[in-house]
Amino acid sequence: MTSEQHVVIVGGSSGIGLSTARLLLVQGYKVTITGRSASRLASARDTLSGDIHTLVMNAAEPSGLPEGFAHIGSFSHLVLALGSSRGAGPFASVSLDEVRAGFEEKVYAHFATAQAALPYLALNGSLTFISAVTAHAAMPGTAGIGAANAAIAALVPVLAAELQPMRVNAVSPGVTDTPWWDFLSEEDKASVFADYASKTPVGRIGKPDDIAQAVIFLIANTFITGQTIVCDGGLHLKG
Repeated sequence: MTSEQHVVIVGGSSGIGLSTARLLLVQGYKVTITGRSASRLASARDTLSGDIHTLVMNAAEPSGLPEGFAHIGSFSHLVLALGSSRGAGPFASVSLDEVRAGFEEKVYAHFATAQAALPYLALNGSLTFISAVTAHAAMPGTAGIGAANAAIAALVPVLAAELQPMRVNAVSPGVTDTPWWDFLSEEDKASVFADYASKTPVGRIGKPDDIAQAVIFLIANTFITGQTIVCDGGLHLKG
């Protein structure tokens, strides 16, 4: 692989996006990571080596996205690693405002970013969304956030058919040790992770590299489109 293959990772300054960037750079790809915070992007860049570029871009503000992609120019592959924690909670009590905010941060941001990228994304390239296991598993307390992630997963086969020959896929991570969980104290996080590990057939929670490897597989395999890989250690099997 050479730097002729350019991957743009929106949401690439931490977690799964950053791990994906690191592994792609090792394989010789050119990589651009974007994020809302210039300082976080700079910190992320300091941990990477290779043909790495950064761009401040807020996926939650659609009006600025065309300018951002125009600055990047033509590229080969797009990874949308945008997360949201909004909309979680028991169905009987979760507020509609929280669910709506989750759709704004996850569904609409993915949708708008993919639209803005299309003029610059190679027709023989790929588009990879990051959904989540809540789209596939019957986990109490995830109706709101699960609906948003299911909407992302629903885009995949439609866009694979509509945007062909571009390949469109997704990865749905399970419980993964990323900054997404930083709203918990270290003690509470350890307890939650231990509980999920006990419910997961492989006996552990995920690492960002686990998910990154699945993303890179979809980028590299030119015979897969319209698919969502559930990369969760089997958690969804437990319900």
